[in-house]
Amino acid sequence: MKRIHLVELEDLPWFPGILRDGGTSYLALALRVSGHAKLLAPKLGEALRATGSTEIIDLCSGGGGPVGILSEALAADGNPVKIRLTDFYPNVPALRHTAEGSGGRITFEATPVDATAVPASLTGFRTIFNAFHHFRPDAARRILADAAAARRPIGVFEVVSREALPLFAMLTAPLVVMLTMPFWRPFRWQWILWTWLVPVMPLFVLWDGIVSWLRVYDEDELRALVAGIDAPDYAWEIGRIKLGDAPAHATWLIGRPLAPAGAVTASAGTSG
Repeated sequence: MKRIHLVELEDLPWFPGILRDGGTSYLALALRVSGHAKLLAPKLGEALRATGSTEIIDLCSGGGGPVGILSEALAADGNPVKIRLTDFYPNVPALRHTAEGSGGRITFEATPVDATAVPASLTGFRTIFNAFHHFRPDAARRILADAAAARRPIGVFEVVSREALPLFAMLTAPLVVMLTMPFWRPFRWQWILWTWLVPVMPLFVLWDGIVSWLRVYDEDELRALVAGIDAPDYAWEIGRIKLGDAPAHATWLIGRPLAPAGAVTASAGTSG
């Protein structure tokens, strides 16, 4: 099926921050428990080595997502990097919580950062984890084009794909939200009200989860995005990563500037 871009509640400017922050904290916990985040580390480490990058600018960080896990995995594999977390709607308590537990490897921006126009002061390898689907094709292409124009490498990763198993997981989200809410960090007492007494949080996570599943770009759609970018000195690679033994895959896109003596046309390929 083709990608369908419905409305996620957390994308709406008027949506209550306490609910948005709960959703991002839930997703951060889910990534830690599932172990899927760690499976992205080899591909990211390979891209960091290929570009000589020692700093990551993480865009659309939400509540910190998989960055803490990836930071540890990269360091263990001989790729220690500094990571700067950013978001257009920064969940500052969650970002601070992630940074404080990182041993100095992770910092964050407390002010909004637009992924389609990243400030020049934020240098480094750009990453987007599980958030690229929030953007319609025009905006998604602008994110990639901005990286190419600035000659910054970028990595886009999504652990959800339009496969049956991830959709089933989305349908069970309301129960999982109600069971795991006490373990979200940093904890906010208002979540008790909106999860157990008035179950708005479970319904919000269910809706946004299903819409996310419908929105995720597959490999062919990612190729179509980069094909529309005029960047002759920039290379693109696209592929999938199998998520353990489960019948599910993560998708990835890596963009990087070519060396001055490199090819004169951008390339696109797949692997994984």
